Amino acid sequence: MDAKEKQNGILEGVIWKQLLIFFFPILVGTFFQQLYNTVDTVIVGQFAGKEALSSVGGSSAQIINMVVGFFTGLTAGGTVLISQAYGASHKQRLEDALHTSYAFGILGGIGFGILGVASASAILRMMNTPEELMAMSTLYIRIYFSGLVFVFIYNMGAAILRAIGDSKRPLYYLVVCCIVNIVLDLLLVLYFEMGVLGVAVATLISQAISAVMVTWTLMYRVECMKLTIRKIRIHPEILKNMLQIGLPSGVQSSMYSISNMIVQAALNLLGVDTMAAWTAYGKIDSVFWMINSSFGIALTTFVGQNFGAGKWDRVKKGTRVCLGMAVGTAVCLTAVLMITGPFLLGIFTGDEAVVAIGMTMMKSIAPAFVMFVFIEILSGSLRAQGYTFVTTMISVLGVCIYRIIWVTMISAGRGLKWIIACYPISWIMCAVFVSGYYLYKQNKIIARMELQG
Repeated sequence: MDAKEKQNGILEGVIWKQLLIFFFPILVGTFFQQLYNTVDTVIVGQFAGKEALSSVGGSSAQIINMVVGFFTGLTAGGTVLISQAYGASHKQRLEDALHTSYAFGILGGIGFGILGVASASAILRMMNTPEELMAMSTLYIRIYFSGLVFVFIYNMGAAILRAIGDSKRPLYYLVVCCIVNIVLDLLLVLYFEMGVLGVAVATLISQAISAVMVTWTLMYRVECMKLTIRKIRIHPEILKNMLQIGLPSGVQSSMYSISNMIVQAALNLLGVDTMAAWTAYGKIDSVFWMINSSFGIALTTFVGQNFGAGKWDRVKKGTRVCLGMAVGTAVCLTAVLMITGPFLLGIFTGDEAVVAIGMTMMKSIAPAFVMFVFIEILSGSLRAQGYTFVTTMISVLGVCIYRIIWVTMISAGRGLKWIIACYPISWIMCAVFVSGYYLYKQNKIIARMELQG
């Protein structure tokens, strides 16, 4: 299928089919991306103990998620510009956005990588990481951040391909690199007995391979645009537009991570068993986030291209259809997790106390998954149209700031259930406000664009 046919499919095909055609490769790709760290946690949890499991997950994962999430939010600006330019057949703007995005990814990866290596130990101590986990956690973070530029390059390149409707090649590259990661994990942890060091090195090598593959594709295998090394630079006007769209998303993502780090710090005080349970639950919980974010990415590309092409009816209908599919999926997934929870937690650890704590977490949080769907889908639709500020502020105040207040003032000293109650409560509040804003804003956006067109 060539680029023109992909564009016609998104702009003219049956909406639910186009969304699903785009959704499934993203979902599988996201699954393999998550599998990097999940395989790390399974292998160290089963063969290196719960201390190693807590070091690879726990505080380390929260720090990594904060930095990668912030950058991924920033890249949303570039991918929105690319999808809109692609839908409008604006070749020069497409090329400028491509090279600016890539330059931004390289510079961001180097800068955040240096910062992460230098500050790893200090941040871990701020999060109340137990002393017995400090050495392993610091080692894992420093090795991961030393290769952060590869993570940023792959994520940027994959997002660019998805923005023009190609969700399959990023999937293929992730499958290959995930297999490499698994083989290296088994070799370095089981055979060479390198523990946390082994899984960190395996992840770094795998991510480097994925960065090379996606870069090569953009240089030689994309017909509508071509990445040229000597042209990689910042175009100020493009960067300004990217940041206007992407910075609110980046701030929102980092605030989510900061609030989660504060929750993690509170859970760390409850001991290694709780930390291990939170790590294991987080890997199961990530299935929902993979599905939900895949719907969000699919919709953002769909809305971005149709918005660029002036197809307003498809913008609105696509959002409704995607919301319905995402809600239905969340309800079904919640039911499955509640039934199979003990078995799934047992994959990560054989410790019965850890499994019991993990089930407490699952029963408290999973039933509210459906509420977050409204936040993801409706915010994604508005983001693809270039409107991010209000939904970001709703999330920052209704989710992030609220969680910080809850954990530091309301739930302090009251135990596990009180700490994690901040998740469902904040999702419900935020979903109500985001839905109300979407209903208010969507028709105004389209009416303004019709007057300008």
